[in-house]
Amino acid sequence: MASLNFEKEKDSFRKFYDSNSKHFEKAKKAYIRIISSLLKGADIGEVTKIEGRVKDKEECIKKFNRKYQSKLEADDQPYEIKDYLSDLIGIRIICLYEDQIEVVAEVLKQHFKIIDVTDKISAVESTEDSFGYKGLHMDLALNDQMISLPKYQQYADYPFEVQIRSLIQDAWSVLDHKIKYKKSIPTDLKRRINALSALFELADREFKEIRNATTELIHQATVAPISDAFDDSRETADQPSTVTSEKTVNAFNFLRVAGHFFRDFEFEDYKVDDFVQDILKLDGGFKKSELHKSLNTNLKTVREYSDYFMAKNPGNTFSPYTAIRHCLYLYDQETFSRILSKGPKDRFEGWLREFRGDYT
Repeated sequence: MASLNFEKEKDSFRKFYDSNSKHFEKAKKAYIRIISSLLKGADIGEVTKIEGRVKDKEECIKKFNRKYQSKLEADDQPYEIKDYLSDLIGIRIICLYEDQIEVVAEVLKQHFKIIDVTDKISAVESTEDSFGYKGLHMDLALNDQMISLPKYQQYADYPFEVQIRSLIQDAWSVLDHKIKYKKSIPTDLKRRINALSALFELADREFKEIRNATTELIHQATVAPISDAFDDSRETADQPSTVTSEKTVNAFNFLRVAGHFFRDFEFEDYKVDDFVQDILKLDGGFKKSELHKSLNTNLKTVREYSDYFMAKNPGNTFSPYTAIRHCLYLYDQETFSRILSKGPKDRFEGWLREFRGDYT
């Protein structure tokens, strides 16, 4: 029964919390599963973390006391503490980039009942002299369709808060919470903190711009007609640097060349980076046209060897990277003598002598 007796309501809330704590944990895990599934099925890019927590019961009481108690009692309005805690269960979603936040929020709006939305990003950016962490906070509840499902009916009375942040916003929030006495901090320290906050904001923006620029480079490298991609003679000094730099093999034009020959294979970015560096360590001026030529000339032979090798060694693999290494070795055995380690090189040379009869 609601009342205006704070001590009584504190005791009542503690009993409610203790008797339902296991249920809160189950609800938290259920919400994480639902949100993870929704975001996995949406085209939003990489989400680095989805985690949850159940708010400590004494922290719940402190928050109620800080935000609601005085007004409720001034209005002579009886209360139960549990009715004012939309964040008793909290979910945090960490995106790589700031522009993913709104996309994630739209997905959640489509699938949950919206209680409240607090945009801390706009709140901070609309002032010139404040500092603090950014993020989007949403108070949500299961919608009627979810509640109608037996497996979710038990969570019908449990709203929850979702915090959505970029990776850099999350890092700043950790530091922001460590800054003590922010309302009383001296002006010179406040200016330094504001400068630091601005650096984090700049990092978030630059991180996004680097992603966009990298995506554009990959797009340029992968949509050009195949006949254009390897014609170095068309590259002149007055072309943009992003084009002329493609003369030497790099991760972007490597993807273009390798993707042409291995259409069904997904080249992972970090492996491509490492592989290209392996090539450039052996020949710092190796051209994309030479890469294309090495594959165009030698891949048929290497695939014959791959079939032979896999028949003899069914438990092993022969990846596109391995095939490219063999092609480069055939293309220039002196320059790429170390592109294959001793064992694979000896086996390959032996096969060439025995089965091809054309290795000298």
